[in-house]
Amino acid sequence: MPTDMNTPILQLKDIEIAYGQIQAVKGINLELYSGELVCLIGANGAGKTTTLNAIAGTLPIKSGALQFEGKNITAMPTHLRLRQGIALVPEGRGIFTRLTVEENLRMGAYTRNDKDGIEADLERVYTMLPRVKERLAQVAGTLSGGEQQMVAIGRALLSRPKLLLLDEPSMGLAPLVVEKIFEVVQAVVKEGMTILLVEQNANLALEFSGRGYVMDGGLITLSGNGDELLNDPKVRSAYLGDETA
Repeated sequence: MPTDMNTPILQLKDIEIAYGQIQAVKGINLELYSGELVCLIGANGAGKTTTLNAIAGTLPIKSGALQFEGKNITAMPTHLRLRQGIALVPEGRGIFTRLTVEENLRMGAYTRNDKDGIEADLERVYTMLPRVKERLAQVAGTLSGGEQQMVAIGRALLSRPKLLLLDEPSMGLAPLVVEKIFEVVQAVVKEGMTILLVEQNANLALEFSGRGYVMDGGLITLSGNGDELLNDPKVRSAYLGDETA
């Protein structure tokens, strides 16, 4: 549960994002509070991944303001956002395929210089993701999709993020692997991390999330707590495959 519901850790104010002449996100407002797991659901092309990339700084914002911990970071470059505590696990994982698993993990800590803390966090990742520990010397590009996703999440955790952005963590993965990944997600939220989750499996996302936002055509069309959205007839019909709703 959020630790402070008075001051958002992340706030999007009238954010617009465009690819050339194409308006992908059309003036959205969104808030996250410390310690929350919040999901962003919607059809393909709704603007979900675009929104995450803009928060991480890999896409420019056309207009509006982005605040993190009360600071305006709208124009802040990506590497400085990472230092502020914003980490992205991108769709498709984005691991370094020619590096070993251990090298990938250590790349996540490149902004840090606390050697003992880094080693402690590596051990924490190994405990949460034992399969990753078994593959430390393996070239990351030879791993299965599920193992690559675990490495991508582990790498992000090595930056000690305050806000973790997860883009489609379950995509193309076997149910048992998805279950393990969401166990890790729940564990880090219990420790106080804030997570914004984009997930094509809306049912899964809403079951795990305290709150959710629904995006459609670059706009946020609905928001509420996870249970409310799970039981909303419009959401069930559009995103949960409930034809009777």
